[in-house]
Amino acid sequence: MRRLRHWGPGLLLLSPSLILLAVFVYGLIAWTTKVSVSDEHNALGSKGFVGLENYTKLFTDDINDRFTHSLKNLLIFTVVFLVGAMFFGLLWAFILERGVRAEGFFRTVYLFPMAVSFVASGVVWRWLMNPNKGENAGGLNAVLGGLGLDFAQSTWWTNPSWGMASMAIPAIWQLSGYVMALFLAGFRGIPQELREAAAMDGASTYRLYRNVIFPQLTPVALSALIILGHMSMKMFDLIMSVSGPQWLTEVPAVYVWQTLLTSDYAKAAAISIILLLLVAVVIVPYLIYTNRAEKNA
Repeated sequence: MRRLRHWGPGLLLLSPSLILLAVFVYGLIAWTTKVSVSDEHNALGSKGFVGLENYTKLFTDDINDRFTHSLKNLLIFTVVFLVGAMFFGLLWAFILERGVRAEGFFRTVYLFPMAVSFVASGVVWRWLMNPNKGENAGGLNAVLGGLGLDFAQSTWWTNPSWGMASMAIPAIWQLSGYVMALFLAGFRGIPQELREAAAMDGASTYRLYRNVIFPQLTPVALSALIILGHMSMKMFDLIMSVSGPQWLTEVPAVYVWQTLLTSDYAKAAAISIILLLLVAVVIVPYLIYTNRAEKNA
């Protein structure tokens, strides 16, 4: 009875959120898992349980290896996106941390792209990355042509060799400011005493950042990598806005959408569960690490 009095009010307050979470998150995950192991390949419904057949077919019997192709695209997009966003975010944070005039203005400029939706920025970047060259060039190619740099013009996302890498450019532009904000907060959170102690020991600026400041930013960098990696794996609206449902730029999220349009619910559910597992592989170790770090602290 005492336990009920102690936990009762808290559980009562949390119960609406817990119910919504159980139904619309874990309940839907369970339903999607159930569909993924069925033979519900059309609007007529499921006739029975097929086990892991839908999963194995994605890797062994998919048309033109479409699913593995989408995974390769996702890997390329994620790597380029993470490297670009982390590099520019750290660079801008480093410049602002060193002290510049009108810091507030530059901070706002870097962060502004975050306020724009992926759909809106995707439409703009579709025009900027117009693949036409020469007289029909538009966007960045037209600028390069006007500067006499015709050799630098590109077919961007339509290039079969590295078109998927160019798809990461809009994402880098949009989210590197977020990384900048994280790193800048990390820089400002480092105690001034550490800097002063390093200076008294005769450490150069390079040694100060290499051995004192940058190691302190490791948790911030890890958090940024996890957040951006999670976002890149579910990227859908930006890619659809720039290229549409194209083979060259297809990722699992786009593949799910196109599969649902054909009413192949079992296959779409299987792709969704695999995507969920990929996200879990990234997030779960991070959560375990942070929980252990908090306990040790």
